[in-house]
Amino acid sequence: MPPRHPPSVPRLLPTPHWMRQRLARIVAFGFGSGLLRPAPGTWGTLAAWLLWVIAVGHLAPWGIALVLILGFAYGVWACDTVGRELGAPDHGGMVWDEIIAFWLVLAFVPGDLFAQALAFVLFRAFDVVKPAPIRQIDRRVKGGLGVMLDDILAAGYALLVYAIIVWIAH
Repeated sequence: MPPRHPPSVPRLLPTPHWMRQRLARIVAFGFGSGLLRPAPGTWGTLAAWLLWVIAVGHLAPWGIALVLILGFAYGVWACDTVGRELGAPDHGGMVWDEIIAFWLVLAFVPGDLFAQALAFVLFRAFDVVKPAPIRQIDRRVKGGLGVMLDDILAAGYALLVYAIIVWIAH
């Protein structure tokens, strides 16, 4: 009988070679940004920012909405599938959730560097701290939906605080 691994301990160490074997792994690991250490979530968010600047941010609003909806739906499936493969339902290297959530943030902030940098800091802070109800949802909602949902909520907090800062500044 093979040894049992606790759900929080991955059964294998993801490598670039392993990641490239399936599209779900490539997406879940943010095209490889989730393999970077330390702080893979921050690397994933930086990858999201780069992808936004070179591609996603140039789409029409309906195109951005479509990318966000389809990216979220595919992310739920991909993160669930890859998390089960790894034996770690919310493996730290899975950063597609940060990518989709930060794209959502970037869709609502101005395109200048200062605004986007502030949005980056706010999003990372809320993603790391996980204030209520994010922490509770992160604990209760399992699988790919749980992986994706807590970052969408962090994006919501980041956008709310960003809007308050802009309102106070004007």
